[in-house]
Amino acid sequence: MELGIAGKRAVVIGGSQGLGLSVCERFADEGVDLVIFARNEERLANARDALIARNPKIKVDTVSGDIADAEDIERLKQEVVDTGGMQILILNTPPPPRPMTELLLETDDKRWENAYRWQLKGALLVLRRLAPLLIGQDNARIVAITSASIKEPLENHALSTVYRAGVQAALKHLSLEMAKYNVTVNSVAPAVVVTDTYHTVHNIDDRISKIPLGRAGKPEELSAAVAFFASELAGFTTGATLQVDGGCTRALV
Repeated sequence: MELGIAGKRAVVIGGSQGLGLSVCERFADEGVDLVIFARNEERLANARDALIARNPKIKVDTVSGDIADAEDIERLKQEVVDTGGMQILILNTPPPPRPMTELLLETDDKRWENAYRWQLKGALLVLRRLAPLLIGQDNARIVAITSASIKEPLENHALSTVYRAGVQAALKHLSLEMAKYNVTVNSVAPAVVVTDTYHTVHNIDDRISKIPLGRAGKPEELSAAVAFFASELAGFTTGATLQVDGGCTRALV
């Protein structure tokens, strides 16, 4: 299936490992140039080398920084502008502090502050600073990786549900505001996906037992959904969420 994104340039937040890196790998296979933003410079360098080895025809740039630091996001924005712009923005925020638990058991204010910074504050900084760069681009796309908890609160996921619900509200607002510029805004909502941090998830076996398909998801299944939303095929879809959760979300809509 031809996605129509070869030769485009994507900025991938949190693209040095885990789900973000899987998205970068899929884009590399599709011939998409990349700008990867993450905190760890060594991981960024390793990701860049691996992606270029995967497809020597693409260009991969890296920018290190903290998603919740306005100066770092402004520096990312300037780097994107100075090096050729972008047509695709992938928002992939860090996970909340682990292990997560119930809301009333989350008594440590620092954990709430970190969850807020890494998810809601960081997401809003990225969207407010970088989304305007997509105006005037051909078939521009914003795709966010969120969580199944935005559709239906998951047990012991207070730190994720509260702030990612705010991210989802922002995405819906933005989808309406950007429609007049022909920029689509969509999200992909995974549940349990096997990554490097998979085994740090609290009660992982119990969570998997509640997934109707009976297994955790694969990173490439998530990245395929992201690639679809980034493609020309999804040009008439905006403000939507695609659940990649093995059927664990019971909500009707």
